[in-house]
Amino acid sequence: MDTLWRMLRSNRAVSEDRSILSLFDDPARFDDFSVSTAGMLLDYSKTSIDTDARRLLVQLAEEAGVEAQREAMFGGEKINRSEDRAVLHTALRNQNGPVMLGGADVMPDVRATLTRMASFASALRNGEIKAADGGPITEVISIGIGGSDLGPAMGVKALGAYHDGPKVRFVSNIDGAHFTEASKRADPARTLVIVASKTFTTIETMTNAETAKKWLGAGAESQMVAISSALDKTAAFGIPADRVFGFEDWVGGRYSIWGPIGLPIMLAVGPQCFGEFLDGGSAMDTHFCNAPLAENMPVLLALTGIWHRNICDYPTRATLPYDQRLSRLPAYLQQLDMESNGKCVTADGKPVTQLTGPVIWGQAGTNGQHAFYQLLHQGTNVVPCEFMVAAEGFEPALQHHHELLKANCLAQSEALMRGRASKNMRPCREFPGNRPSTTLAYKKLTPFVLGQIIALYEHRVFVEGVIWGINSFDQWGVELGKEMATALVPLVQGADASDKDGSTQGLLKALDAG
Repeated sequence: MDTLWRMLRSNRAVSEDRSILSLFDDPARFDDFSVSTAGMLLDYSKTSIDTDARRLLVQLAEEAGVEAQREAMFGGEKINRSEDRAVLHTALRNQNGPVMLGGADVMPDVRATLTRMASFASALRNGEIKAADGGPITEVISIGIGGSDLGPAMGVKALGAYHDGPKVRFVSNIDGAHFTEASKRADPARTLVIVASKTFTTIETMTNAETAKKWLGAGAESQMVAISSALDKTAAFGIPADRVFGFEDWVGGRYSIWGPIGLPIMLAVGPQCFGEFLDGGSAMDTHFCNAPLAENMPVLLALTGIWHRNICDYPTRATLPYDQRLSRLPAYLQQLDMESNGKCVTADGKPVTQLTGPVIWGQAGTNGQHAFYQLLHQGTNVVPCEFMVAAEGFEPALQHHHELLKANCLAQSEALMRGRASKNMRPCREFPGNRPSTTLAYKKLTPFVLGQIIALYEHRVFVEGVIWGINSFDQWGVELGKEMATALVPLVQGADASDKDGSTQGLLKALDAG
């Protein structure tokens, strides 16, 4: 692979001064540098990748073993080596037959859990499941953190056009303000509380769960659901076994939206729409597994990321959905990408030899245009931009709004590429241009399309991780801070802190409310 890395850098050195716009002297540029699957199109023609660079990038993926690792993942091998686990979140949305793990098919259990979820969601939505006082449940507060919060919170908002179930609020932060704000407009007599924690020990989640239990009052347990695999702990908390939905250790938190963690989405939009969401993810899986690398949407999105991060040395990338209902998507993808690929050692425990995960950030358009787009267009750091836009909206009476939205999205990607220069213009009004972007286009933000988008980015993260030689499925980097926070609690409460560094001691004194 070293030779390929050198060849890619040589390609970049030779073509660095060439404008992206000049690549469109080739009238077939767009057709050749875009890829479609199941109604979704990825355009990566507004990047500096040329035919030679793409050929080398595809060879890089081949030599890194992307195809073999892909087969290993879908085949149930324990590719999460540091935790000795398989990586089978794709089984939760699988529509293509058995999924084997250790000689056994996991799909019967997956389908049984999905059936339980659908039965519960339908019964709550139609009023069969009632509150402790016999009245209807009209609101849901979902308590989790990380993947158990970002996924369902993003999904409920994204599918707002289909939301015909109970109102859903989310609580994740240990800051008491979060629970207070979520609960102050809710009626505890009409509210179901979902507690999502695989181990049922996560301190932020369990602290909020205890607060919610007290808030619900008498009969709280009848209005609580647990998403957890720790049946002993959920029972000790008082939640009946038939209100517990578990998932296996081969489903990582940030990949868990497809199963019981997605229950808030199913309650909001119903089992049918949730099934269509799974169908979209499965369709992207099928494409990812079957399309040649040079025509494979997740692979090409990943290779574009590799080009920008490793060959162009761009440290960040911006996720820019021109879809208000996807306003939580940048935060969701931030966790998915940065927790997965923010690694400095390889899967073998050796120091990495290439830069790994970039900083992921962004906001929904057009809001971002009046915030940070100044930096995108004229800042000293080049930021590759990843636009998303639908051909159709859900508000036919406001069609002119959607036309303006699409025009803004297309204008921004063109302006980033073209720039603007004039001898008669002041320098402060000139734009350097030649700034890369991709655009993901789809007909409408349906549940199916949302499933496609999430699966696309999951596989993109996987491919980049394989090329970098890292394990994208562990997250040891979150452990140290949590351990130290636990140890600091007594010190915050007044215990002796003399063994701490001067800064920590000073801050403890400054924050002492006593």
